[in-house]
Amino acid sequence: MEAFNCCCRCKCPLVAVIVSLVIGVIAAFLQIVGVITVTPVFLYVALGAAGVFLAILLLGDGAARCGCGCTDINAVLIGILGTILLSAILLVVGITATSVVSAILVGVLVFFLALIITGAVCLIRCKANCNS
Repeated sequence: MEAFNCCCRCKCPLVAVIVSLVIGVIAAFLQIVGVITVTPVFLYVALGAAGVFLAILLLGDGAARCGCGCTDINAVLIGILGTILLSAILLVVGITATSVVSAILVGVLVFFLALIITGAVCLIRCKANCNS
């Protein structure tokens, strides 16, 4: 029964969202200023990375054995689904380097990518502290 207990005492997913939000805002600002550009290769890499993380989560042994793994898995899954959705949209629509809308979309895409990474760090941290 304890295997499916979601204790929400760990603040790691909240920190992951805040850090990812800051990274996304910085990426959107750099995109609108013209310091960085997003190419289709980056979008394909983002799509592939999200697919790999999704496969790892589905084929892994799962974090349900640990108590606080539920919120960590949710953060990673939200990041994966957001990255897949936005990279597919941006591949279909195309990006204009000076558009405010594309800068916002790139910022949201980088937010979801950072959420995958920071959520995975939280999940690994939870698994390392797990006693079972």
